[in-house]
Amino acid sequence: MPVDTNLAHFSDLAYQTAVVIYLLALALAAIYYGKQANTVASRVRRSPAAATVGNTRQAAHTTTVLDSPTPDATTNGASTGGKTAHKLGAMSQSLVWLALLIHGASVVLRGLATARFPWGNLYEYISLTTLIAMVIAAVAIARKNLLVMWPWVLTPVVALLFYGGTKLAVAAGPLNPALKSYWFPFHVSVVSIGAGVGMISGVASLMYLVRLRQAPGKEHGFFGRLVKPLPSAQTLDEIAYKCAIWALPIFGLGIVLGALWAESAWGRFWNWDAKETVSLITWLLYAAYLHARATTGWRDQKAAWINIVAFATMVFNLFFVNLVVSSLHSYAGLN
Repeated sequence: MPVDTNLAHFSDLAYQTAVVIYLLALALAAIYYGKQANTVASRVRRSPAAATVGNTRQAAHTTTVLDSPTPDATTNGASTGGKTAHKLGAMSQSLVWLALLIHGASVVLRGLATARFPWGNLYEYISLTTLIAMVIAAVAIARKNLLVMWPWVLTPVVALLFYGGTKLAVAAGPLNPALKSYWFPFHVSVVSIGAGVGMISGVASLMYLVRLRQAPGKEHGFFGRLVKPLPSAQTLDEIAYKCAIWALPIFGLGIVLGALWAESAWGRFWNWDAKETVSLITWLLYAAYLHARATTGWRDQKAAWINIVAFATMVFNLFFVNLVVSSLHSYAGLN
């Protein structure tokens, strides 16, 4: 079936528009993040003075205000600054949802233009995976006290989309003959979902490790200022853990579906191909993370490092194995 060039053009335009809006959301989120860092720093500076207040009840009240997650202070200027910061956070969240809608339209239009499932090459796969990651992130960190996480999430997403759109973009076209199989839509879509969930889990574990080394109220140095606005280590760890709980079975199902496809295409369920092997290693690392997370003595930094290594392995599989290593899956980077 011939490609609908008009729909393909609108798909590419939607992709580019989504990247621009994600960048705007990242800029606003970064400004909001900086304002929140200043707010936390000002609370810390005021805290010792509050502790010396002679009236115990007044001191307790002041401390409660300082420890509140609401950044607004009692002064009119600080209150106005707090409202401005909240508006920036809300605007960045709104831009994320707008970008998500346009990003989703790009994927759908690509499929309609080519009359196939729109994840037949690395450009389309990255678009789908980042879309899923952003949907998960938008739902997971929609609460006001978690909006400060957006710069950490948007940065790798924007980087992936920019690289995919500039270095990996290919014209819309028919599916590579090697990918024409009943298993294609099931295997690739499930793996994409697992990868998207794993991406959010890995980023959350990275934030958790940084926050763990810089406890709230005891931040110091450059990294201390960088992590001041972040939620508690426990909150970040819970987000990473809950995402990994979903990533493990979904990614595992994707591997199983890939094995079934391999059996129908090559007559063997498993060939120890580079992509198969690294995918299995990634899945085992997620399993190891969940096991470590439930094991005394491994629950803190050690488990988080395993999760980060799992995410890094997935990224390695996405780029190095697809684009550099010669394997049975080398066509994944081609149209």
